[in-house]
Amino acid sequence: MKTVPAGNIKPQGLTARSIFHEPWWLEAATDGKWGVVEVKQGDDVIGEMPYMLERKGLWRISELPPLTRTLGPVIKPQRAGGSDREWCYRMEIADQLVSKLPPCAHFHQLMDTRMSEAEAIAFSLHGYDVSIGYTMEIPPERTESEAWSALRRNTRNWVRRATERLTIREIASPDSFVDFYDSNLAIRKRNNVYGSTIMRRVLGEVRTRNAGVMLGAFDDNGLLVAETALVWDDRAVYYMLSSRRADAHGGAISLLIWEAARIAREKNLIFDLDGISTATILDFLSGFGGRLVTRYEIERMRADYGALRTVLRGEKMASKTGAKRLRKAPLEKT
Repeated sequence: MKTVPAGNIKPQGLTARSIFHEPWWLEAATDGKWGVVEVKQGDDVIGEMPYMLERKGLWRISELPPLTRTLGPVIKPQRAGGSDREWCYRMEIADQLVSKLPPCAHFHQLMDTRMSEAEAIAFSLHGYDVSIGYTMEIPPERTESEAWSALRRNTRNWVRRATERLTIREIASPDSFVDFYDSNLAIRKRNNVYGSTIMRRVLGEVRTRNAGVMLGAFDDNGLLVAETALVWDDRAVYYMLSSRRADAHGGAISLLIWEAARIAREKNLIFDLDGISTATILDFLSGFGGRLVTRYEIERMRADYGALRTVLRGEKMASKTGAKRLRKAPLEKT
């Protein structure tokens, strides 16, 4: 697929591209299977929206690329004096962007937190389902003592105890990071859903561009027991990936997150703790004293593709149920 040049939108306050919108990130995450629609005013690009496009059988599908937290429109703000009608302007640009997106059997993206209600309305008027999700952010203006006080008591205890047993050091090699990540999954008989090759490629680009860091928690014997990967742009540090040995200290990940928050404060950036998908994740992340922030999710699915997915999911569930019954049968007979 031919990639359209990503335009000349320059970072301006809250409307800058996120790291996930950058062409180099998309190239690494999709292996070149991405494009971008643009809206121009003369020779100036005033709106853009990247997307991944791939085939699944007979279907053209556009979903978030692997490891890519959010996407959505990036819109250049109006000149000074136009703020009262900014929402109309943003909705108009978003409307043009949506109309240029390629036809797909299924289109799904999670929007950057900087996307406003105006863009959400534009998608809704084009027949997309718009829903609201949440992420958790820690503001950068807190001092270390204020950040420590904001931790929930049991989270503070986990961090304190882990500090006594573990040392945080940078992991220099993406290969080392991914090997540890994959080995922990293998023990649990699980696969790397992002793809090990893609993960190595993205983390390699991040390291080359100084756009993030990989951190490891090491025990007294120098053994790596837990790790996390952070990436950043001019607005936020993002908590992206983490993994731990089954026998690691219970506070290892908490200590890594505490260290990540310190890095965000030093850079004077928001610390984004990732999305809230389950009650367990919410309970864990809320211990770090963040604030809930909404982000929009947009999706449109053709009826025939949706019907096929429903049938396939039903068959898959039936297959799993049958397998469970077969496994139980010998026990039931004894």
